[in-house]
Amino acid sequence: LLEKMADVSLKEAALIVGVVAACYWNSLFCGFVFDDVSAILDNKDLHPSTPLKNLFQNDFWGTPMSEERSHKSYRPLTVLTFRLNYLFSELNAVSYHFLNLVFHVVVCVVFLKVCKLFLDNRSSVVASLLFAVHPIHTEAVTGVVGRAELLSSIFFLAAFLSYTKSKGPDNTIVWTPIAVTVFLVAVATLCKEQGITVVGICCVYEVFIAQGYTLPVLLDTAVQILRGKGNIPFSMLQTLLKLIVLMFSTLLLVVIRVQVIQSQLPVFTRFDNPAAVSPSPTRQLTFNYLLPVNAWLLLNPSELCCDWTMGTIPLVESLLDVRNVATLTFFCFLGSLIVFSLRYPGDSSKTVLMALCLIVLPFIPASNLFFPVGFVVAERVLYVPSMGFCILVAHGWKKLSNKSMLRKISWICLAAVLFTHALKTLHRNWDWESEYTLFMSALKVNKNNAKLWNNVGHALENEKNFERALQFFIQATQVQPDDIGAHMNVGRTYKNLNKTKEAEESYMIAKSLMPQIIPGKKYAARVAPNHLNVYINLANLIRANESRLEEADQLYRQAISMRPDFKQAYISRGELLLKMNKPLKAKEAYLRALELDRTNADLWYNLAIVYIELKDPTEALKNFNRALELNPTHKLALFNSALLMQESGDARLRPEAKQRLLHYVKEEPHDANGYFNLGMLAMDDKKDMEAEAWMKKAISLQPNFRSALFNLALLYSQTAKELMALPVLEDLLRHYPDHTKGLILKGDILMNQKKDIVGAKKCFEKILELDPNNVQGKHNLCVVYFEERDLIKAEKCLVETLALAPHEEYIQRHLNIVRSKIASLSATEQSSLPADGSATAAGDEKKNSFQNLKEVKNEQKPTETTVDNNKRHSKNKKRTEKNNVDKDTPKKSTKEIKDIEKKRVAALKRLEEIERILNGE
Repeated sequence: LLEKMADVSLKEAALIVGVVAACYWNSLFCGFVFDDVSAILDNKDLHPSTPLKNLFQNDFWGTPMSEERSHKSYRPLTVLTFRLNYLFSELNAVSYHFLNLVFHVVVCVVFLKVCKLFLDNRSSVVASLLFAVHPIHTEAVTGVVGRAELLSSIFFLAAFLSYTKSKGPDNTIVWTPIAVTVFLVAVATLCKEQGITVVGICCVYEVFIAQGYTLPVLLDTAVQILRGKGNIPFSMLQTLLKLIVLMFSTLLLVVIRVQVIQSQLPVFTRFDNPAAVSPSPTRQLTFNYLLPVNAWLLLNPSELCCDWTMGTIPLVESLLDVRNVATLTFFCFLGSLIVFSLRYPGDSSKTVLMALCLIVLPFIPASNLFFPVGFVVAERVLYVPSMGFCILVAHGWKKLSNKSMLRKISWICLAAVLFTHALKTLHRNWDWESEYTLFMSALKVNKNNAKLWNNVGHALENEKNFERALQFFIQATQVQPDDIGAHMNVGRTYKNLNKTKEAEESYMIAKSLMPQIIPGKKYAARVAPNHLNVYINLANLIRANESRLEEADQLYRQAISMRPDFKQAYISRGELLLKMNKPLKAKEAYLRALELDRTNADLWYNLAIVYIELKDPTEALKNFNRALELNPTHKLALFNSALLMQESGDARLRPEAKQRLLHYVKEEPHDANGYFNLGMLAMDDKKDMEAEAWMKKAISLQPNFRSALFNLALLYSQTAKELMALPVLEDLLRHYPDHTKGLILKGDILMNQKKDIVGAKKCFEKILELDPNNVQGKHNLCVVYFEERDLIKAEKCLVETLALAPHEEYIQRHLNIVRSKIASLSATEQSSLPADGSATAAGDEKKNSFQNLKEVKNEQKPTETTVDNNKRHSKNKKRTEKNNVDKDTPKKSTKEIKDIEKKRVAALKRLEEIERILNGE
């Protein structure tokens, strides 16, 4: 009969789907807000690259359960559904919200099936509809992290439905449904911890519903047995056996759960749950008062708030506090319902009893009765308790609607409640559109919660609106002057606004609020782990001042002394020690951090940087590879390991270097550095067209990319495309007019290709303005003087150049050539030799000069040009040209002027080649 009644018709299911869709369609337009950021955006367990086993080793937020900062919330199956979302749509929020909506529909349908066990069809539908539209559920349905409630509820209800089938004909035990129940309880618990409470509901169902006992009957039987006047009935023995199996299974799950959290409770502070650290009777009075507060939220969900921590609900510190009246009233009402349901037989009392079980038992883990929780009130934990509330309301409505005088009013009231709740839910969903809208809506309800002011500040900070964010952070410090996190937020925002002095003052205030170390007492147990970041933030701030590096190091060491397992302190200290040029100590810091976490790719990357500083590229590359094994998409490890391979000069490593750079540009498609270094690799491999394409890509992304512009021009000059190099050099010098190598290359091209002596001269003169001792620029200016036929000035220029570089033999040789030319011209002008003699002398001079040129060319050595950003070295620049020697000699000594002109042209051509050699071609 129960199974038949529990069937849900297609019309009923369609009605529920339609109502849920109408109430929650706008949730699809909401983003990731509040806890979603930690559970989804920052949780590496969602990424396919993370091993699946990590889901069962880490908490809900991706933190290893063994770490003290873990919240100990173990929900691997919920995280698995997030991972499936990520697999199909990565971080597209729509898919996450849609799946939550689907799960809510499933819960509503299964809940309808449960309601039919205790209510008639019409009342069951009313209860299910009220549950579907209740505004208290927006946090669980529209907030993505609320999926833990949804999934746990599905298996929670399924476990209970399975248990209702464990009673066979003639009160026999059917073990298969019990085994299924135990399995579903375990699954529900792996979705969220409160899933285990369904065992208590099954026990109550077995005793008072399935067996039909009432409290007086049980008490009477117990008295008779204790007096020895009777034996335990067989049916009661069967009941006890089922209960023992259930309780043993539950105990086993609890033991496993305790092992998972390694017998450690999470660390919460008075900011999270002020009553939890308050003395008696404040703690008891406040916790008891929170019960009617939760009941009122179910009864009148008009003012909802996403965060009820800190000062939202002031502590109840005295018995004379008027709020104790609410507590007393609540317990009187609850007690009367419990007495009615346990004392009297009948369907009505059974319905009330099961409704109370659904309200009370799932709420126990959040009640602070057995262990402290990290919140004061949380709307999402009322998701399952609201089921019992909806059953109570539907049952009461049924009683009213059966009375002819109240039938019409009861229907009107029901319609009004459903309609207003649906509208409130629809409106409330928009609050979850963004963090700013969510926390601003919360501030309308409660202005005494510093955390809300902080969170609005964070939302504005994420939008780079630091000025407004600062206002909210300062307001948080005024609402809660001893809030360490608020002062840290103020300090960080001042830092972002480049107000270093104010930032340091705020960090110092936060530091002064930290509890002092008590000898023999564990420090971490008295403070939130993230508050220790005040030492890190302060040290990071002051280490920008070179004179305060030791002071910063002292702060890092202080944080480490408070928490020897404070991984971030070791990481930050390692960075500082590198800055202080202490790579061996930095290495020790990173190795200590690796002892705490060997799966942190960033640590292996940092250690690789240390080995680079220690001039050990082999070890550096090994550590880069370890980082990439742990995180194949680690961008910095991809980029820098590729550069290390590139700089090694080992051609065997170039293919792997190229693959890593290609992977890097896939991850960072807008970073010009990746394309630039692909271009340099292509130049190494003599793939000029490919190199040109990569360089152009880099320049398209960053038009003022100094190294890419210069090396593209250099590539053109290497491949006999000098005229194509000129516009690139113009761009380079427009952005960087002081670029010496660009000026030299431009002057070289203007001199040799464009025959623009004036333009070349301007380039070389500009170089000497920037650096009067630049040997290459000065020598090339000497060549310009020679081109201008000013041999005396050219000689003087070369003498000055030789003084700058007395060991450069080529300068001395070229000076000799110029002096020889001057002497030759002087002799020619003063002599009156016959024509034939002049011709011979001219021919001999040309021959000797040509031999000198060949000597210089034979001694030519390619020079290496350093890439401007110091990331790698460019290709050696090599280029040759045919030597153009004038084959005509003067035939008549009477045409001395023409003869001199021709000799000068020949000399110019020779020095043109010399200049090209000295430019490093």
